[in-house]
Amino acid sequence: MGHEFELTDQAEIDATPEQVWDAIATGPGIDSWFMGRNEVEAGEGGTVRTAFAAYRPEHRITGWDPLERLVYGGERAPDGRFVAYEFLIEGRDGGSSVVRCVTSGFLPGDDWEDEFEMMSAGGAFFFRTLVEYLTHFAGRHAVPVTAFGPPVADWEAAWTQLGAALGLAARPSAGDAVRLEIGGKPVEGVVYAVDAHNAGIRTADALYRFLEGFRGPMVASHHVFSPSTDASTAETLWQEWLKGTFVS
Repeated sequence: MGHEFELTDQAEIDATPEQVWDAIATGPGIDSWFMGRNEVEAGEGGTVRTAFAAYRPEHRITGWDPLERLVYGGERAPDGRFVAYEFLIEGRDGGSSVVRCVTSGFLPGDDWEDEFEMMSAGGAFFFRTLVEYLTHFAGRHAVPVTAFGPPVADWEAAWTQLGAALGLAARPSAGDAVRLEIGGKPVEGVVYAVDAHNAGIRTADALYRFLEGFRGPMVASHHVFSPSTDASTAETLWQEWLKGTFVS
């Protein structure tokens, strides 16, 4: 059967079109809000590459209008599956911008509902992180940090465990002030976004995100804006933190 879809996210952001373009059309920019490590071969006909564990998609750029429009993806698999992304930027007076992201595609099979739910929530959450990045860290580039926890059998319990690790009495909610300790260092922040499958925390120098891995573990997918951060060391620390937090 399968399912065709089109999802739209839009926001007005206190960032210039140049800052938005850097965030969506360069590897270091995408590293600062999306997931994993990214490379962009600029220009129409170029490629956007993402490396997130074993997930390594490559998308051809089909629309490249700097400061205005970026389109990539749309390649069809043999079963008809595809995903395409279109970003539109509109500059406003005072140095702000309106950013719109349209995600469209096709999911094959009769069991597309679960994947679509995760994709919809994930897409909205990543866009919300883009907004957070451009609002608080525009012009800066992050070190992406990715770590995977142990398999999760009970997600409701896992989100409650995360809340406890953040100093909360329940699972995180948007606006919660939180505190955690990583590598012996206390960190304070605020929950900037949360949904059924994801939670994001903003600190003075990082965007920390916890993602519900599709039929898998809790995933730490962070963006650290301290230039002295060593990704390998940070990923080891976070993997240990996840192992100690999410116990069955």
